[in-house]
Amino acid sequence: MHQGLPGQQPYAPAVPRGDAVRTELLVRVGRGDEAAFAALYDEVADEVYGVAKRIVRDAHLSEEVTQEVLVEVWRRSPRFDPALGTATGWILMISRARAVDRVRSEQAHRDRHAAHERRAAHVDHAPDERVERRLDRERVRQALAQLTDLQRSAVELAFYGGHTHTEVAQLLDIPLGTAKTRIRDGLIRLRDALGVGE
Repeated sequence: MHQGLPGQQPYAPAVPRGDAVRTELLVRVGRGDEAAFAALYDEVADEVYGVAKRIVRDAHLSEEVTQEVLVEVWRRSPRFDPALGTATGWILMISRARAVDRVRSEQAHRDRHAAHERRAAHVDHAPDERVERRLDRERVRQALAQLTDLQRSAVELAFYGGHTHTEVAQLLDIPLGTAKTRIRDGLIRLRDALGVGE
């Protein structure tokens, strides 16, 4: 819910021109009005992108964050209470939180990758081990190519991107159960393609 500190407005106090329209649209979105969502999307997408870009500083990731925010606005809109603040303030609050989450996620991914590289740099592999590792990577690449696009996307996000099942569901805009199923089915097909357990 929209909670702030006691005595403070939880959303941005400024009321931009047209925010009454945005608030009305958001209330209608909360009732499942898809046309209102399309209009609200057009109204706020540039501002959401601007907030994301200032925090994330990467155009491509900012676009992804913008899409995630607007999907979250759709999902959370029934909980919006215009008595607690403006639609713009509420949406931009979600935008900032999602952008900060993405920065943390990207940093965690970079940290894991750097740690892996440091560990790998300290291991002196014999030439035959290096060849075997290269062949294993090629087998995995070929096995991934045998997955459906949906399975491959889910598996790559989960295992190469380091995302949780919940994050995979959000990034692919699918229900959590569907994300888990795609990852599970993808792993089963990978295991079969690689001959694991034979």
